[in-house]
Amino acid sequence: MSKFIDYAPVSEQQLGFYIDSSRCSGCKACQVACKDKNNLEVGRRFRRVYEVKGGGFIATGQGGVHNNVYAYTLSISCNHCKDPVCTVNCPTTAMHKRPSDGIVRVNTDKCIGCGYCAWSCPYGAPQLNEATGQMSKCDFCVDLLAAGQQPICVATCPLGAIKFGPISELRALYGDVSDVQGLPDSSITHPNLVIKPHQGAEKGGK
Repeated sequence: MSKFIDYAPVSEQQLGFYIDSSRCSGCKACQVACKDKNNLEVGRRFRRVYEVKGGGFIATGQGGVHNNVYAYTLSISCNHCKDPVCTVNCPTTAMHKRPSDGIVRVNTDKCIGCGYCAWSCPYGAPQLNEATGQMSKCDFCVDLLAAGQQPICVATCPLGAIKFGPISELRALYGDVSDVQGLPDSSITHPNLVIKPHQGAEKGGK
């Protein structure tokens, strides 16, 4: 079993993702690149691309209808949350949040594979590595970040729909929307995630 490598923090601010779902074509290049980079077997995916659809036609009461139908693709991985419940429920502190850059990682020197983190996470980020019997997840490609490169999902997206950086900077540039149709309420864990949704996909029909 490989020893856990504790790469030096790459930022003095909390890192996060920006997902522009209005640009995402659903090609899954990010998902495939992540699987390839992390050598993931069938069924284990650190980044997942979902198709989200819903809404309908609402009567206006004046013989007309209002159309709020939506359908879009959404790329999601670990959101390196402000209040990650996976770390709270980990009995060995293997699942931990780095204090400087806020990346949530699994220390495989401590992980016993109990699965409490997976049961806790509303986003389905922690996943069992059946070969080692331990949990695994997106770690923001800390090895690439340490080498001055981008996370593989960011570098691979052909439409530039995924960006990363200090979450304060991303929110200043793109807003603070993290609640969209198809995702759990952000109040559960306060994800470090900004999303530009398709029209009608923001919760509340905004």
